[in-house]
Amino acid sequence: MATLPNPLPRLATDPSGRSLGLELPLGRLIDATDDGPWHEPLLWHAEYAASSGAWTALGTPAGRKGLLPVLIDVGGTQGGPDEWELMPGEMSYPGDHDPQEVLAEFWEEYAADELGADEDYPGKETVVELFGEPRSLDETVAPFGPTWPGLAPAAASLTADPDARAAEIADSLLDEGSWFKEPRLALVPARRSADIPAAIGWTGPLNYEGDTARLCSVLRSWEDRFGIRVLALTFDQLVVSVAAPPTTREMAEAVAAEHFAFCPDNITQGHHEALREYAEHEVLGQRIWSFWWD
Repeated sequence: MATLPNPLPRLATDPSGRSLGLELPLGRLIDATDDGPWHEPLLWHAEYAASSGAWTALGTPAGRKGLLPVLIDVGGTQGGPDEWELMPGEMSYPGDHDPQEVLAEFWEEYAADELGADEDYPGKETVVELFGEPRSLDETVAPFGPTWPGLAPAAASLTADPDARAAEIADSLLDEGSWFKEPRLALVPARRSADIPAAIGWTGPLNYEGDTARLCSVLRSWEDRFGIRVLALTFDQLVVSVAAPPTTREMAEAVAAEHFAFCPDNITQGHHEALREYAEHEVLGQRIWSFWWD
């Protein structure tokens, strides 16, 4: 994928980052991938737990140098990013993909094909088990059907500055202490926040999509329409802040359809059994969107 010049190699001989105009705490450069060491560091992360204020104190000045902040969890069962099986060589460039086409393709595969009749049973609805109870897939994705409904319209205006909202949410998650076992602030060389997962070769959605850049094209679209920022990554979870969340039920359902195409597991294996419920509880007015792939 196309990348900007990477400032991280300079930290190998200047770990404080002073030559970049930064004051970094003790940290680690990560170049470990599934195929062995990458030719340059993919990210830097602090050695010690992130605390409230770290995003602004470190992330804001680093962002001016092309190093964008993201929280990572090094305390999960899969360890930290040096154990995440990163695959940067498998990633394309997010800007080469059309988010509308990407989401439509996923919808066709995970909604339309399952909702539609198969060759042996014309008109027969597919039934899935959700929390031990059968539910038809047309009920799961209602009010939408097998035809991709298209992108939700952009928010009329941003209700907050996206970067300020990201810092605010990062602080609240760190203060809460329940989201991460061992949070660290990381810095990633990327053109924009939406590109961070592809820039490090993150493979959290590998069982769903092998080229994370395709999903990053959707994140770019959400940046433009809703002011999202990639806030946190674990081995298989992505968390984004939202500067302009949907404020009406209709808008929330339209966005929830995108979430279903982007990450069906959020609904089919989540706490809410149908798209409408998910839209009401996880999208409408919510300043955090979280995605997990099985």
